[in-house]
Amino acid sequence: MLLPLLLFRCFINAIALSDRLSPYMSQGRVAVVTGASRGIGRAIAVQLGTENFTVYTLGRSSRKSSSPIPGQRPVAEGLDLTVESAAEEVSRRGGDGHAIVCDLSKDNEIDRILSEIFAAEGRLDILVCSAFAVPLGTSIRGDFWQQDMDMWSTLMNVGLRQVYAACRAAAPSMIETARTTKKAPLICLVSSFGGKSYTFNVAYGVGKCAVDRLASDMAYQLKKHGVASISLYPGLVKTEGNLAMVEDGSWDEASGGLDLSQGESPAFSGKAVVQLTKLNREEILERSGNVEVVAELANEFGFTDIDGSQPPSIRSLRYLLPNFVFPQVEKEAGKPIPQWIKNNVPDLLVPWSVFSSPPPS
Repeated sequence: MLLPLLLFRCFINAIALSDRLSPYMSQGRVAVVTGASRGIGRAIAVQLGTENFTVYTLGRSSRKSSSPIPGQRPVAEGLDLTVESAAEEVSRRGGDGHAIVCDLSKDNEIDRILSEIFAAEGRLDILVCSAFAVPLGTSIRGDFWQQDMDMWSTLMNVGLRQVYAACRAAAPSMIETARTTKKAPLICLVSSFGGKSYTFNVAYGVGKCAVDRLASDMAYQLKKHGVASISLYPGLVKTEGNLAMVEDGSWDEASGGLDLSQGESPAFSGKAVVQLTKLNREEILERSGNVEVVAELANEFGFTDIDGSQPPSIRSLRYLLPNFVFPQVEKEAGKPIPQWIKNNVPDLLVPWSVFSSPPPS
């Protein structure tokens, strides 16, 4: 009788110890996504839900607030683009969604939130920074000396300062996660091709270039702790805000005449992030500090957009020639380029050194 009693007591003690340590022994991966109420951030959060992540959706848009969000772009009526609806969709897809309404422009707000999340979950496997804003009522295109300082302030405060604040607050939790799980947590900064080549205006390019450098320099300091950091480049994306601009007729001027119907869905970026989370520790740390292009990840790993297509990278000849070169040639020649040429443009990537050259004057 003594041996069974001892075994039973060991079993009870093990359960008690497991309960005390359960946050730190959780097998469920935990993600935090900023800017998660709409656009690319929302899509990334939802796609992580399909992989059974616990996802905390952070943003300003909430069902609890009836007041318009300052600086937020208009979208089609009837859309429930809130952190609550994003969290619900995460759960519907198989994850565990938690909505957190917050204003990341307030100092120490993100520190408090991430501290509470880590205390509850015991780990933080991925931080996605996708919050972004441009000042409303003014064209994003223009000479820098003709734009108000509000252009600089908005782009840098939301698109850079808040990103830095989130990374700074998340780093200790991610370092601890790397230590206890022996896996490599990931910081993913949503950037754009504007970090490599002139796009829209001076402030936009400076901000995106700074985001890329942030990912690179963080990677240098975090690598010894087993935490990875990358910058993610979506292509032309059919976000709710961009689609609304098509409807109200402002898209052509803002985009320079790009055809949004040929763009990527926001979910395409989400699929790319999911693929990065599937890499093992050595593989993701090898990529740490890199710029990762969504379309190029799709080619590498064989995933498609939600309609089954595989959009080309913006630095691919398959994108550059039809959108920029062919129209100019046709305009100067006064006749169309043969369709067989348009149908056979190779999917070759222009080197970054060439892509980063100034646009032709």
